[in-house]
Amino acid sequence: MIKSLTFNPAALPAGPQHLGELEVLLDEMYRHVADSLPGNAAVDIVDGKISLNRLEADPLPAGYQVVHDAVQAMMPRVDYPELLLEVHARTGMYDAIEHISGQVARPEDLDLTLTALLVHKSTNIGMEPVIKPGERALTRSRLVSADHGYFHLPGLRAASGLLVGAQDGIGITEDWGGGHVASADGMRFTVPVRSIHTRPNPKYFSTGRGVTWLNVVSDRFMGLGGIVMPGTLRDSLGILDAVFNLDGPIRPEMVITDTGSVSDLVFGLFAICGYQFSPRIADISDARLWRFDMAAHYGPLEPLSRQRVQAARIRDHWEDMLRVAGSLTTGTVRAYDLLRMMNNGDRMTGLGDAFAAYGRIFKTLHLLQFIDSEVYRRMIGVQLNIGEGRHALARAMFFGRLGEIRHAYRDGMENQLGALGMALNAVIFWNSLYIDAAVKELEAGGVSVSAEIRSRLSPLMHEHVNFHGRYPIVRSHPGQALRPLRDPHAEQGTG
Repeated sequence: MIKSLTFNPAALPAGPQHLGELEVLLDEMYRHVADSLPGNAAVDIVDGKISLNRLEADPLPAGYQVVHDAVQAMMPRVDYPELLLEVHARTGMYDAIEHISGQVARPEDLDLTLTALLVHKSTNIGMEPVIKPGERALTRSRLVSADHGYFHLPGLRAASGLLVGAQDGIGITEDWGGGHVASADGMRFTVPVRSIHTRPNPKYFSTGRGVTWLNVVSDRFMGLGGIVMPGTLRDSLGILDAVFNLDGPIRPEMVITDTGSVSDLVFGLFAICGYQFSPRIADISDARLWRFDMAAHYGPLEPLSRQRVQAARIRDHWEDMLRVAGSLTTGTVRAYDLLRMMNNGDRMTGLGDAFAAYGRIFKTLHLLQFIDSEVYRRMIGVQLNIGEGRHALARAMFFGRLGEIRHAYRDGMENQLGALGMALNAVIFWNSLYIDAAVKELEAGGVSVSAEIRSRLSPLMHEHVNFHGRYPIVRSHPGQALRPLRDPHAEQGTG
């Protein structure tokens, strides 16, 4: 593994000094990888092309399946609304949602009202199934009033961010990751109503139109934020905006994406804003590497590294590049607009060209590390799998109305998907809590649960959560004590 590839833009030295440091770092990485290649059986270089063996599935640690099955069997069965109410009782998540008018007084049993609304929006079932005319907190008028007053995107994001911080106190999450790695990926939704905020794409929306929910997910499975994009525009146009609009204070250092987001310009913008950009490379055979010193000799890497970093372009635009980084980090300008402006048609602006030249340094560092380290490649794959698993859970939750979003306006789409993101974090928080308790109980009973096994247990399991057909909005589990865990040896299917 190499040194950190990220920098704090506020602390970056003058252009010449910074480029000198990068030149040393890139040279060291080239020499390290060149020296390691003879012993790297996964890599072959023939006729100037890289051949990289496909990673085989990482074998499960000894004893994993027994522990996994036991933990899954021990998870308490719970109705979805009860889960949400318990999470609020433990974290105060609804307290983070302020009334849109700024009023401080909160109605009695507001937690019941907001739970009903969160169920309605995150499952996409509409309001009717959660209305209870005989219960003051669940009447139609109360729900409609609270929907207008409390269910707004800033409040949902604040509550979601609170859950991210609350999960940090659960012991097993340390085995899942340090919160410094995140992935960004898009989830597609068909929108069957007319809207200027949708676009067609036969692959995802058949003959209709839709949107993409581009969300950022941490290595602890929690959603850190997300934005709504029309249609299926390249995710690279929105990833930086998603990363700069996180719901809570936790800021990842490394951002992982799939192949479709790779571009020199995106590498440059991520790097100058302090992030390590680590996309998965589906086909590395045509990869091009860049260098500062054309006279340096890098052994078997020579045929791949015939392009020179245009350092002069970076130096000429360095002050403007720093100003752009400041504007992005403070939210003064959207990365989406900036990327479109700098990459207009087939030609890039001078500033865009400088960012692309800067990005090629970090792209080359990433490609060299990707070639050199199986651990690095596996980490990227694991993190992308976490994002895909979270999307699968989102689909299981968002089952109503065929999983379609039926808002014509962007605000309505953002509010509903903000509710889905908050609800996903609530389920993952609850699962984290009870997985941690189940592992401790197994260990107390003499079962050995290694750190490697704990790192493979996932809070995305949801077979024990009833999302369908029954929505009792009642506080069935008062107090801070955990629900009793089930007996893993009992007959499956019992309550």
